[in-house]
Amino acid sequence: MSHTVFSVQDGQKTYYDPQFEETVAYSSGQQVKRSILDAVSDALNERRAPVTFNKTLSANGNLEDGEPWSPCDPRYADQLLGGWMRAESGGGNTVKRRSPLSISAMRPLHPLLAGLARESASYDRSDDPEQHSVRVVNSDGEEMSDEEVQEFLESNDRMLPRRKWIPQDQVGPRAHGLYVFDVAVDLDRLFTVSTNQHEPELDSEKINELQEEGWTLTENEEHLVCPEGRRDEIIEALATGLTDWRVTSNQSRTFSPQPTLCLAVSDDANRVTNAIRADLTQEGRGEEAVPVIETFDGVSLYTMPACKGHVTGVTASPDALDKAREDIVDRLQAAEAPA
Repeated sequence: MSHTVFSVQDGQKTYYDPQFEETVAYSSGQQVKRSILDAVSDALNERRAPVTFNKTLSANGNLEDGEPWSPCDPRYADQLLGGWMRAESGGGNTVKRRSPLSISAMRPLHPLLAGLARESASYDRSDDPEQHSVRVVNSDGEEMSDEEVQEFLESNDRMLPRRKWIPQDQVGPRAHGLYVFDVAVDLDRLFTVSTNQHEPELDSEKINELQEEGWTLTENEEHLVCPEGRRDEIIEALATGLTDWRVTSNQSRTFSPQPTLCLAVSDDANRVTNAIRADLTQEGRGEEAVPVIETFDGVSLYTMPACKGHVTGVTASPDALDKAREDIVDRLQAAEAPA
């Protein structure tokens, strides 16, 4: 990340690391998931599932927000991958599905390898003064005429620029540094939906609809399985989403590509954590952190050339993310389909 905003709460979400006494930026796992699912939908060229936003008009004329309703329909890829919950007021069963994707917050690789910076800003239209007018009011709130404004400028040796200066304390901080996040995929639940009506993920009507459209029951009839052709489509899109996603609520004033430098893929989450990490070193005054990318058995590392600007001694390839995508597809396809 370089001088950007990737999660907005008073400008940027932050937390304080007490061990290293640093305030650093982060993006919640929920936001990361939303961004990944946006990328999946784009890869499939499909719209996200329709959501109903409920409003209640109160007796005093105010519109009050109710709980949004999701369709709770696994035929939509973002629902199948992202999960759902719907509870209707006035009774009725609550249906909910936990996402098969467990996603961490995007946080600094190490508190000493990331930071926040502030800068002043301006809203400037001085390049075209004929197009943009200036309205001046006096102390009584009355609009001054052009002649009155001109007289004031000449008598006080002042100018009337078409710009507004925004001081630092009114501008949210910009994040920079190296950031990491983790995704774990529950292969047993990725393409299955429970038919259990005691803790339902689906109501009986939806179960019947899915069976009519090719979803099949497992041998124990406890789950419905997504059709094979649809599974293949979603696997390709999910691999693309995991490797090519970008924060979709980025509010940086300048373009920041937020590139992926390195991606580790493994069947063991702990190995991934060790492969991309930071080590402490004592150089000069105080502790310093250095980023480390290290190969371990059982971990496949895919490193882009841009990583060389941050980590020494790495082996990089311009098609690393393409190879990572292929690896993820192969692993997902190799997972045994539920019986």
